[in-house]
Amino acid sequence: MFPQAYPHDDIQCLYPDVYFLHGSIKMGPGMRMNRNMIILKNGNELTLINPVRMNDHGLSQLDELGEVKYLLRLGDFHGLDDAFYLDRYSCEFWAQEGQATYKMPIPTKFITAAALSPFPNSEFFIFESAKYPEAALLLKDHKLLITTDSIQYHSDWRYFTRFTQFAFKLLGFKVGLNIGPPWLKRVTPKGTTLKGDFIRILALDFDSIIAAHGLLLKGTAKEALTEKVSKVFD
Repeated sequence: MFPQAYPHDDIQCLYPDVYFLHGSIKMGPGMRMNRNMIILKNGNELTLINPVRMNDHGLSQLDELGEVKYLLRLGDFHGLDDAFYLDRYSCEFWAQEGQATYKMPIPTKFITAAALSPFPNSEFFIFESAKYPEAALLLKDHKLLITTDSIQYHSDWRYFTRFTQFAFKLLGFKVGLNIGPPWLKRVTPKGTTLKGDFIRILALDFDSIIAAHGLLLKGTAKEALTEKVSKVFD
């Protein structure tokens, strides 16, 4: 009924009440890459960001952590496992309007720049120039920016097959902070640029980034993104 669970690590704590599930996804024969889910805890309530299906052991860990109340899809190209978690937990489902890659399930709440996030002291950021919905969530207490495909930090290629590593390097990915090259190409309207969106995101008060792919970049994320924006757009 639902896509299977792929290999993943145990849930780990990144910050107080911020948890990380580092997993994987098979995209085709010989092609596997990493994929992440962020879990936010507020009292006993849990918010799942860019859900990744877990095995039974992982689900037991999740249930011990708290009660899943909210599901947030921050990027249009991520949504494979949303239906599984909605079926299991009957929680609120947040996403932007105009979802194209995974049109179902239909959101019960819409992510906008003005929407109040279900997690305390956080705010949504919208890539307003993008052809397909893409957002980020800023956790102000930790100065942590949660992204999807737009900004990724790769410090290793674990969970990547050799073929996928090769393909990613050809696409322009490198060890370090990346503005996702395939994402940028696909979401940029012809004859325009997303530079303005990245200038706006650099105005936010953050120093760390965690994405739907890669690992945590802690403490130096704004400096790294400033340099990357200059290289990509100038």
